[in-house]
Amino acid sequence: MTNLDPFNEPFGSIFSDNYSISYYSNESYSYEGHSTKLENFSVHPGAHGIHYSSNCFEGLKAHRQIDGSVAIFRLDDHVNRMRQSLTSLQVKPPEFDLLKKMILDAVASNVEDTPQSPGSLYIRPAFFGTLENVGAAATPTTTGSLYVLNSPVGDYFKGGIRPLSLFVEESLARTTAQFGMVKGGANYALALGPTLRAKAEYGVDQVLFANNNDVTETGAANFFLVDDNKLITRHLDTSFLHGITRDSIIQIANDSGFKVEERTITVEELSEWNSEAFLSGTAAVIAPVGSVIIKGETHSFGDGQPGSNTLKLRNALTDIQIGKSEDKYGWLTKVS
Repeated sequence: MTNLDPFNEPFGSIFSDNYSISYYSNESYSYEGHSTKLENFSVHPGAHGIHYSSNCFEGLKAHRQIDGSVAIFRLDDHVNRMRQSLTSLQVKPPEFDLLKKMILDAVASNVEDTPQSPGSLYIRPAFFGTLENVGAAATPTTTGSLYVLNSPVGDYFKGGIRPLSLFVEESLARTTAQFGMVKGGANYALALGPTLRAKAEYGVDQVLFANNNDVTETGAANFFLVDDNKLITRHLDTSFLHGITRDSIIQIANDSGFKVEERTITVEELSEWNSEAFLSGTAAVIAPVGSVIIKGETHSFGDGQPGSNTLKLRNALTDIQIGKSEDKYGWLTKVS
């Protein structure tokens, strides 16, 4: 690995020296049982993943614990979600234990790259279809590469914990209803156009999609409203990502005395909300939202600064991730 500082480089742009890789063919995965040196691999120009988006990925983190060890946060849940994404691509997923071992092998071989909190070692399992057939638009790939990269990272948003601004997109959906819960490249690409346009016109950080008066998520994060008594977020369906950080926050909020409501949020309710709002995701953890732009008009949440309930939930989550608080949920898998 280079000597670049993950806190001063773009999130996910530094890579560790080793990775794990297996090859998919005839509905089975071949894995040598250990990580290897990270190298470029060649891909045929006719590869299925290039032409027909037979690719997906996962994102999770390993955290340096306060005792100096390293642990992966909610490893089993991320393995299961990756397997679900592959199933949605009509690709037979690897056995649970195989993918879990690949992740553990990759992290173990790069464990020294894990920075101290608030940094972490970002873990990126990925699958890419390699079938050489540009006529296979109506069939899934039958060959592919499954691999796990590691990237030492700092904060996802520049400036650390600060209030974000969002543009509320009421006309366009973020993705397709049947594919929204899949972590696939094409799924994320659909949000790029609306997001870049909103950034250029309004100077916002992200776009909050609310097609058909239904507030869902941004391009890469789940959305929450919170006050002193309750936590509100969109109920799950196939139209948006089933965030593991989202699920973690809900469990912590329930145990902290908040009334959790998973339901529809309308744009009108959003415009009238006077308390706090935030985004959640593996990369950002919990990111406060200070304001939203609705039909060209800015609506601030509270005083526009990170709220006490948002920070309370964020601290409760990060304290578990770094071993400062008891892991009563069994979310941590020790690596070293």
